[in-house]
This record gives sequence, structure tokens and C-alpha cells, in this order.
Amino acid sequence: MQQQSPANGKSVGVAYVLWFFLGALGIHKFYLGKTGLGIAYIFTLGFLGFGLLYDLFTLPSQVRAANGHA
Repeated sequence: MQQQSPANGKSVGVAYVLWFFLGALGIHKFYLGKTGLGIAYIFTLGFLGFGLLYDLFTLPSQVRAANGHA
């Protein structure tokens, strides 16, 4: 599994580190270019944890989408 896309791509590893340390504040969402969700995470503390649990399993596909891959 490739963790980094070429040049300016987002990294799965960086996304998980941001999720782990600052996930409740949505910093990983801002990193992936999802500003609206990032703001929602700030006000709801990661949708009260359920959003964070969802992200735990879906971050790789979210990174692929942010990098323009389906």
C-alpha cells in the first residue's frame, strides 16, 4: 500500500497522526481540504466521537479522494 502520493499529495500517515492527536478538533479534516467538516468537528468534538470512530476506518479512502483518486 502506497502511503504518499506524488509531489503535493496528502499522506495517510500524516492524516492518522493529525487524527490521533487533534482529531476532536477536526485538524485532519482541514488537512484533507474538508473545511466545512473541520469546523463541524470543532463545534461537536468530532461528532461526539462517532465521527472519529468512522474516520479511524476510512482515512485511507478519504486521503485517496483528497488526492484526486477514487
